[in-house]
Amino acid sequence: MSNVLFASLARRDQRHKGEQYLRGLLTAKGRRSIRNVAACLGDPTLEQTLHHFICNSTWEWRPVREALACWLGQVISPQAWVVRQMSIPKSGSHSVGVGRSFDLYRNQMFHGQQAFGVWCASEEAAAPVNWRLVLPAAPGEEGRAPGASGGRSSRHPVETPEECATTAALEFAGLHGAPLLPVVLDLPVRDPEALVRRFGAAGVPVLARVGAASLFTVEEPALARFGTGPLPVQRILDSVKGRRQRVGRFDPGAPSGVRHAPAVKVRVGLPGGTPALRDSREGGLALVGEWEEAHRAPTQLWLTNMGGVPTSTLLSLTRLADRVGRDLADHGDRSGLRDFEGRSLRGWHCHMTLASAAHALEVLTASRRPVEGYFPKVS
Repeated sequence: MSNVLFASLARRDQRHKGEQYLRGLLTAKGRRSIRNVAACLGDPTLEQTLHHFICNSTWEWRPVREALACWLGQVISPQAWVVRQMSIPKSGSHSVGVGRSFDLYRNQMFHGQQAFGVWCASEEAAAPVNWRLVLPAAPGEEGRAPGASGGRSSRHPVETPEECATTAALEFAGLHGAPLLPVVLDLPVRDPEALVRRFGAAGVPVLARVGAASLFTVEEPALARFGTGPLPVQRILDSVKGRRQRVGRFDPGAPSGVRHAPAVKVRVGLPGGTPALRDSREGGLALVGEWEEAHRAPTQLWLTNMGGVPTSTLLSLTRLADRVGRDLADHGDRSGLRDFEGRSLRGWHCHMTLASAAHALEVLTASRRPVEGYFPKVS
């Protein structure tokens, strides 16, 4: 019987190796290196075979990721694709993509790999379905970008983390069979205009974090006194405090399990103007601000191209970023998401694809959802 996850693999031996590797990721102790995966399967001689399967074999990881996303879509009923940075510290320089990077969540520099995952997320569970690795410029190749095959192209600049995260989301949104869901970019956007144009051209709804100093024009008729010039986000939101609503959010520490916080949504435009946005079916651009404490500065600042969607619905989508963070912290290291070692970008992608499937099974098993039968043994 063919495995649902590996249905795109034409060769039976590849499907069998894929299942072996997945089972090894789920049962190995400690780091999920290829050596440990082979050893936990009871046959250390498998190391060379599995190494070839991950780093050199010809199977395509994209259809496997698509199959994983479709399966998760049936199991957890996702509400959004959440894009999140994952820092992978490395002590040496012998793995692909290693360099000095900034960890967005620890607010510090680190040495290692910087990856962006696209997570299939609902309120109950989240699992990654696509990955993209930030590749530092090699010596003598500054200003050049990674090509699609993992090499470097001389036609494009090196991707910034923001560009890498956006590409990971849109690359996945364009896959056949992937449901069209809002994208939640859980990282501060430095170039809102480029972001809006890319997602607008792809027809993909998005919510992205912005900084308090980002500039926008106010498009609400009731706020015409602000004129047509660009203003920083902080000033725009400070001016509409009187329009805030109290919106509930899940909080296990609250007596009722729900905590209410003031929030507001303001229609805005880009300083340079983007006419296509005014015809958006989702209602154009809006800023969404949320306050932990009413008398302090807003703690959550989001830009969206879904200006016509209610504030409470938008904030419920931003909560999914917290769900992703919790599931990554609880299960990421047990599924091997940070454990690939090697110079092969192809090998990294193949490992991350199967580690993502392992993560999904870890999360769903922990949440006591039925998973038996979705990954049957290959006959």
